[in-house]
Amino acid sequence: MNKRVAVVGVGRMGANMARRLKETGHPVVAVNDVHAAAASELASELGCAAPSKLADVTASAEVILTVVTNDDAMRSIFLSGAGSLLDGAAGKIFINCATLSPEIHREVSAAAAQVGARTLEASMASSISHARNGQLYLMVAGDRSAFDDCQGILRDLSLSMRFIEGGPGRAAEVKALVNMVMNINTAGLAEGLGLAAALGHDLAMIREVFSQTGANSRVLETDGADMVAREHDCWFSAEHAAKDSGIAQAIAKSKGLHLPLNEATQAQYARMTREGLGELDKSGIAELTFPGRHAHP
Repeated sequence: MNKRVAVVGVGRMGANMARRLKETGHPVVAVNDVHAAAASELASELGCAAPSKLADVTASAEVILTVVTNDDAMRSIFLSGAGSLLDGAAGKIFINCATLSPEIHREVSAAAAQVGARTLEASMASSISHARNGQLYLMVAGDRSAFDDCQGILRDLSLSMRFIEGGPGRAAEVKALVNMVMNINTAGLAEGLGLAAALGHDLAMIREVFSQTGANSRVLETDGADMVAREHDCWFSAEHAAKDSGIAQAIAKSKGLHLPLNEATQAQYARMTREGLGELDKSGIAELTFPGRHAHP
């Protein structure tokens, strides 16, 4: 029998994960979000409850997925004392899916263990449409027994997954590496195409040449045409790119490493956020590099 599931954080990713689980036969019994109206609307769609109290979410389900925005949000739902998700959580499993620092995953895992709960981090390297269609790539770490017990849920959310040994925080470290490299590649492509535009080259030709040489990348495939056409509908926002590059930068600092490319990339995405471009897709970094586009306000 499938386990009862609740989802906390039902923005674009969390809502689509809840829809996917419902469609694949998992009983989604509750959803919760700081934006209560969004939770209520999704609850009506799914035919489930939308408790306002986190402890009621925990009481309703056996497995609780969380998809929240940052470390502070994670602390507010798990580590805020009475009434948090850990209130009455003995025997529950928490699958924490957002891109967060390794440290917060370790804090939450330790706090959960103290009350008899188990945790997983299931870091996602995919987009909103992948969440809707069960095509996520998941990097999973944490309690191995919880991973084994949640195979059905994880399989129905993902096209592929990898369990990373070493305990809590290890998947978050790998996800930080993934997004660091992706963001650097995106920024580099935006600069290359922007310079090509300034030189007057045909950008379709440039993209074709890039694709056949050492300039090729997955980002060229997914974002190159959008950069040229200025089509930046959001799949992964510049604001999130700034956050995730910052996570990688903090990890590097803790290890005594200086990563100048990541630092420069994070600064570009932070600039986008400051200047009102943070809700654009990460491809929108091209607005900073193409001639005649965005300028400082």
